[in-house]
Amino acid sequence: QVQLVESGGGLVQAGGSLRLSCVVSGSGRTFSTYAMGWFRQAPGKERDFVAAISGPGAPTYYEDSVKGRFTISRDNAKNTVYLQMNILKSEDTAVYYCARAGRVIATILSSDYAYWGQGTQVTVSS
Repeated sequence: QVQLVESGGGLVQAGGSLRLSCVVSGSGRTFSTYAMGWFRQAPGKERDFVAAISGPGAPTYYEDSVKGRFTISRDNAKNTVYLQMNILKSEDTAVYYCARAGRVIATILSSDYAYWGQGTQVTVSS
């Protein structure tokens, strides 16, 4: 059974940084053959795309509001994907989810992701 476990969320002041991690375990092909993504859901809103990374590490995609501030990366030897978040803003406050796609090339569509983590809360105080 595939499991995704996120960590690294917390409370941070505006302008600060956090790094989220997501460890993937369970059955399936080699981790490097799956694209991974990060999504977020703010209170009362739908879950939105944040960033995605292809199996080999490139290409990557970002939602416009996080470009230049967030960086997605992965360590295929550790079955782990990261989201480095810098210059955080209050509007980044949300529950952040990592997800595993059923394809190697990154995608921004949530429907392409078959497995999801439980989420980690990120709260940015202004």
